[in-house]
Amino acid sequence: MITYEYPFNERTRTLLRLEDLFDKAAYFIQLNGPREHHVALLTIFEILEVAGRADLKMDLIQELERQRQTLISYRNNPEISETALSGVLYEIEHVSADLLGMSGKIGQQLRDNEWLMGIKSRAAIPGGVCEFDLPSYHHWQHQMPEERRLALVAWLTPFSPLYDGLSIVLRLLRQSGNVEHQVAKGGAFQMSLSGSLSQMVRLSLEIDAPFIPEISANKYALNIRFIRPDNEHRSRQTDNEVDIPFDMVLCNL
Repeated sequence: MITYEYPFNERTRTLLRLEDLFDKAAYFIQLNGPREHHVALLTIFEILEVAGRADLKMDLIQELERQRQTLISYRNNPEISETALSGVLYEIEHVSADLLGMSGKIGQQLRDNEWLMGIKSRAAIPGGVCEFDLPSYHHWQHQMPEERRLALVAWLTPFSPLYDGLSIVLRLLRQSGNVEHQVAKGGAFQMSLSGSLSQMVRLSLEIDAPFIPEISANKYALNIRFIRPDNEHRSRQTDNEVDIPFDMVLCNL
C-alpha cells in the first residue's frame, strides 16, 4: 500500500514538513560520502528555517499537555493497559520538560555560528558552494567521515526536543482515526465534513494502482480527484467509467 497524507491546517502541515526533513537529515548523516553529508547539512538549514516559527514550541507543549490530560482520564479503565498508558504519559512528560528547557529562539546556536551561516547564504546561490567560493567548507568535506558525522549530529542535536515532541503528536494523530473503505466513482470522491475538527486525512491505495489523489479540503468538505500520470508524469484525467477503491482515515486529536 502507498499512503498519502493531507493536512487540514497550517500547524499539521508544519509538523509533517519537519518530520520529513528530520528523517532526511538522519538518513544522509548515517552515510559516509561528502556529498551525502552536504545534503544533510542543507537539510539542517531547512529545519532551521521551518522551525523558526515563534509559536511552534508552545504549540507543541500545549498539544502534549492536552494529550496528557486526555490520557490521564483513561486510568483504571479495564480495557486500557496501565503499563502502556504509563509509558506514553512518561514519554509526554519527559519531552514536554525538554521543550520547556529550550531557551531562546529555536536553532539560535546555529545562527550564531558565522561559518555555518556563511555556507547557508552561499548555498542559496546555484553552484555557490564550489571550492573556490568556500575553501574552508571544501576542507571540511575532506575530513574523515566520522569527524563530519559528529559535527552534523552536534548541529542537529539542539532540535531534538522539537523532533521528539512532533513525533509524539503525529503518532497519536495517525492512530486517532478509523479506517474507512471508500470508492471514488469515476475517479472522484466528495464528503461533507460538517465543520468537523479533523486535522489530517490519510489515503491508502494499492501500490501498483496507477492513480494519484489530488486532495483539497476545509472544515466543511473533502474533495478527492484521482489522476493517472502518463509516461512523462503529466497528469491525465481518469476515465469517468473507472471506480477506484481506497482506504481513508480522518485523523483528529
